[in-house]
Amino acid sequence: MSTSHTQVVAAAVGNPAANISIFLAFVAITMYVVIRASKNNKSAADFFTGGRGFSGPQNGVAIAGDYLSAASFLGIAGAIAVYGYDGFLYSIGFLVAWLVALLLVAELLRNTGKFTMADVLSFRLRQRPVRLAAAISTLAVSLFYLLAQMAGAGGLVALLLDIEGRVGQSIVIAAVGALMIVYVLVGGMKGTTWVQIIKAVLLIAGAAIMTFIVLAKFGMNLSSILGSAQDAISGSADEKIAARDVLAPGAQYGGSFESQINFVSLAIALVLGTAGLPHVLMRFYTVPTAKEARKSVVWAIALIGAFYLFTLVLGYGAAALVGPDKIMAAAGKQNSAAPLLAFELGGVVLLGIISAVAFATILAVVAGLAITASASFAHDIYGSVIKRGTASEEDQVRVSRYTVVVLGIMGIILGILANGQNIAFLVALAFAIAAAANLPTILYSLYWKRFNTRGALWSIYGGLISTIVLIIFSPAVSGSETAMIPGADFAWFPLANPGIVSIPIGFILGIVGTFTSPSDVGTPERKAEMEVRSLTGVGAEKAVSH
Repeated sequence: MSTSHTQVVAAAVGNPAANISIFLAFVAITMYVVIRASKNNKSAADFFTGGRGFSGPQNGVAIAGDYLSAASFLGIAGAIAVYGYDGFLYSIGFLVAWLVALLLVAELLRNTGKFTMADVLSFRLRQRPVRLAAAISTLAVSLFYLLAQMAGAGGLVALLLDIEGRVGQSIVIAAVGALMIVYVLVGGMKGTTWVQIIKAVLLIAGAAIMTFIVLAKFGMNLSSILGSAQDAISGSADEKIAARDVLAPGAQYGGSFESQINFVSLAIALVLGTAGLPHVLMRFYTVPTAKEARKSVVWAIALIGAFYLFTLVLGYGAAALVGPDKIMAAAGKQNSAAPLLAFELGGVVLLGIISAVAFATILAVVAGLAITASASFAHDIYGSVIKRGTASEEDQVRVSRYTVVVLGIMGIILGILANGQNIAFLVALAFAIAAAANLPTILYSLYWKRFNTRGALWSIYGGLISTIVLIIFSPAVSGSETAMIPGADFAWFPLANPGIVSIPIGFILGIVGTFTSPSDVGTPERKAEMEVRSLTGVGAEKAVSH
């Protein structure tokens, strides 16, 4: 594509002043909500879990808001617009992942824990080493996820706000980070949850409206949209794009056996990683009962499922109405498909709304990540490891606030450094770490009475280290044109996502560590208490330290 073409496309996506005005209006409204919510923050439970005062439907909407990041909206719609069927597989994987969370994790986790994932993992094991390991894993997942969102904010501004150059995009990243810090410091989990609810409603409503308009343009006939999309793809000036059959599998992950294995590896990481994402797991503690926890996941599945069905229409609609050449020429490439479609359907106003929702999505997700990571550090590392259970709730909340500021600054700096890098790599790494390090220990702690401290530590550290090492030496970092370091080549691991290797390592090390050490799972009374609590919720409000 020519430079002039790219500039024409970038300049033709609406009024940056309108986009930023709508975004600032959203910030003003949500900030008011956060300040109102903060007046009821009187305890650690209020700050970390919203006082467990949210209903199942409310929490379900908030979970959908937490889960539907900018990558879900912009990335999946773009992937479908360019790759068709293979892009929609992301939607299927993300949705199926919730069944794992619903069937295996949600209810038992809510019954057994108090504030964080480490409460469950350390319930009948040795507190300090297990809490430290769980907190390190939580911080690693949260930081990589946070980094991806912050860097994504910088990558989108060129299209949405017409801001050129790294300096302007760096300022936007800093602004998003600063707003995130304010949201969490002022509102805690209550304020963050209400921001998630508002953002989820706006995102799903915006996607639904765009879907209806696209369907209306094609006489409410999905087959007509698919046919027009394939015609547009086939007419592309790019030979590689024109050769794709977007109505059949293989446009992105077909061809070599290695490519197919890479897709399987990515799918495993996405499906299993969701049930181990700390900021998702923490949402189960914001409801009063396990019944409400189950209800919240059902609501989340319904809303997320509907949204991903919308992305199918939006992706193919963008291919048909905007065209793959225009999408790939715009700033943000695939990520520009949904905004370009919004401009095509509703001009400056609809584009401004979708732009604001995209930024609000990033803002809400990073706020949720920050509250999770800060709670883990304050409650698990400071409260249980450093202070050995003597820290007051006020001290933990204070340390959590400090942690939010530090995390925000780190996220801003790393987001600026990673601006323009492979954001999908960072998100995949977060999911792979969650699946390899967190999920095995959660399932073993909940379902395996013999599981002990060594098994937990080997599983967490083994899954964490193996994932990071394999990613570092994969094509995602070096050895390819799309790598983070394109000029270097030290990739000896062939897959861009290590899930197919590192996740089994996490499960296996949990078993090996358990059977190679004496049982230290506590007294029979302690084991019985965990079993009764996980199944019934009796005693779930008690402190979990011992």
